[in-house]
Amino acid sequence: MLHQKSALRLAAPVAVLALALTACGGGDDTADTADKPKDTSSSAGKPKASPEPESGGELATGESATGRVTEGEAPVIYEIVAQKADVGTEADAAKVVSDPEKAKGLVLVVAHVKYTHKEGPALTRSPEVQRGVSISADGTRGSMLIGAADDAAGCEDPYDLKGWKQGESHVLCETYLVPAGSKQIEVQWAEEDGEPYIWKFAS
Repeated sequence: MLHQKSALRLAAPVAVLALALTACGGGDDTADTADKPKDTSSSAGKPKASPEPESGGELATGESATGRVTEGEAPVIYEIVAQKADVGTEADAAKVVSDPEKAKGLVLVVAHVKYTHKEGPALTRSPEVQRGVSISADGTRGSMLIGAADDAAGCEDPYDLKGWKQGESHVLCETYLVPAGSKQIEVQWAEEDGEPYIWKFAS
C-alpha cells in the first residue's frame, strides 16, 4: 500500500529534439574543381555505410530495449523492459498527496520496469537509469509522484542498489497521476536526448 509520504510534483512535458548539425566548409564555392586530383584511395567508389538506426519506437509487451546511461563517470549499457502498469483508484491517489483536492479526477499508475546491467562497471551510487521513465495516458503525460512506489509490492528501492554489477537485474517503479477513465497507458523510457521506447498497456 502506498503511504502518504510523497509530495505531488507536476512534471512538465519534455520534448527533446536532437538536431544533426552539418558543418559547412569555408572554401570558395565558385572555385574551379577541374584541377583537383581524383580520389584514388581504396574507399573511392564504395557505398557509404548505412547510418545507425535511431533509438525509440513502440515495443511489444515483453520486448526489451537497450540503452546507454552515464552512471557516475562511466557509461553503462542496460536492457530495459516495462513489465506492467498497475492502475489504482481515485481513493488511492487521494491518500498519497498532501492536498487531496489536487488528486480529484486522477488515479495512480505504478509502472514496473526491469533493468538488466549488460555492460560497464559496477555502480558506485544509486542508479540514474530510471530517470528516463515517464508515463502517459491517452497521449497526455501524467504528473509524477516522487517516492510513492518505493514500498509498492514488487518494487525495489534504488538507494539500496549501490554496487549493481553486470548481469544483475532489478525492478524499479515510477508512480504518476493520470486522469481517471483513461483507456491506454504508455510507459516510456528514453536515453538522454534520445527518442523514447514505448510500451502500451490497457488501463
